Amino acid sequence: MSGSKLTQPKVLRSANGVLDVSLTASQSPVSIGGTTVNALTYGGSLPGPTLLVNPGDTVRVSITNRLDDPTNLHTHGLHVSPDGSSDNVFRRIEPGATADYRYEIPRDHPPGVFWYHPHHHGMAAEQVFGGLYGAIIVEDPTPIPATTEPVLIVSDMTFDSSGTIATASQMDRMRGREGSTVLLNGQLDATMTAHPGDRERWRIVNACTSRYLDLRLDGQSLQLLGNDSGRFEKPRTVTALTLMPGNRADVLVTMAAGTSVLQALPMDRGTPAGMRGGAAQSTGTVRLATLHVSGATGSPLPSPPDSSPRDLRSAPLAGTRSLTLAMGGSGMGGSGMGGMMGFTIDGRAFDAGRVDQLVKAGSVEEWTIINTSPMDHPFHLHVWPMQLIEVGGRLSETPTWQDVVNVPARSRTRVRIAFDDFTGTAVYHCHILDHEDNGMMGVISVA
Repeated sequence: MSGSKLTQPKVLRSANGVLDVSLTASQSPVSIGGTTVNALTYGGSLPGPTLLVNPGDTVRVSITNRLDDPTNLHTHGLHVSPDGSSDNVFRRIEPGATADYRYEIPRDHPPGVFWYHPHHHGMAAEQVFGGLYGAIIVEDPTPIPATTEPVLIVSDMTFDSSGTIATASQMDRMRGREGSTVLLNGQLDATMTAHPGDRERWRIVNACTSRYLDLRLDGQSLQLLGNDSGRFEKPRTVTALTLMPGNRADVLVTMAAGTSVLQALPMDRGTPAGMRGGAAQSTGTVRLATLHVSGATGSPLPSPPDSSPRDLRSAPLAGTRSLTLAMGGSGMGGSGMGGMMGFTIDGRAFDAGRVDQLVKAGSVEEWTIINTSPMDHPFHLHVWPMQLIEVGGRLSETPTWQDVVNVPARSRTRVRIAFDDFTGTAVYHCHILDHEDNGMMGVISVA
């Protein structure tokens, strides 16, 4: 049986080139499926408000920390400065303190769906799992015709009958925690309605800490405009949407009469070596929403415009690098049992005081990310998006830009990166946030 009508997060829209936002991170009661849950929220809502901006805008955020632990703010996917009061994940907001952020969005910033969440090292997984996340929309210079443009944020959490969110066990953290309850805009099995012929533009965010999503909407026509930080040359007709943690999808849904179910099918992410108790995967199909399409048929809308994504495949390279993602035991005999498993990049755990990659500003580089572990790892680079060249041995045939790319177990992924516009210090990491918190992150300095 389907639940209540799907609601949209509050929208905060820029005006005259500026968006001023006040956020308070705190523990707040929210109702989920009839249970009052003591979630972590921005301003008491789950998800937080959607920030709607235009290229060239200035976004000023004042965030107050009412949590028991330090926090900060990361604007995931935005191509903005990583320094100072911009997208600087090295900042630390103590409990009770307020901090100001200022993001200058370039005038040529790509349109699409992005998101924000905490990124304080060691606390990211717990705080996102608890409910701290929200969407960012960068508008198109020329609007794409659509009947409506809902934001759909998928997240998961585990809570008991008293509404207490579960603390992850050591085994959960090694696998990457997946919640027993999967939510869409903070709701369980919500309902959506539309008319035949409507073309809705769905902005989908995978805000889960670890869960991979194989999304299906049988009976409806889907055109994928792009993932993450970029557009395809032409919209792609798809029957499924695969999103790693942190990924987004910008998709057009042309409605056909009838009832369809938005579902997330289970995906196998692999198993940490030496761990008993099964694979790190969701165990069953999850109903996210039920879509009812009925009534009068609407007039057809114009086709979406083509795009001209940048293509670095023929660009001169200033250099190549390889990074190795690995999992190894820090406990008994390297097995990981009896002690926390180590998560490393190039054999080293994260150290905020160490620069791991020094890159020349304005250069184009090709990176090969090697995964020696028996689990998939979604690799995320802050500030500078990546063009996919090869994923797990499969070449990308057209220019495809993402800021989270999958590196399948015991394989490699190649990307090209243009280190344009900004200098400064940022990070790259596995976006299974428990793995990031436990060391699978490095520091990059562009100068």
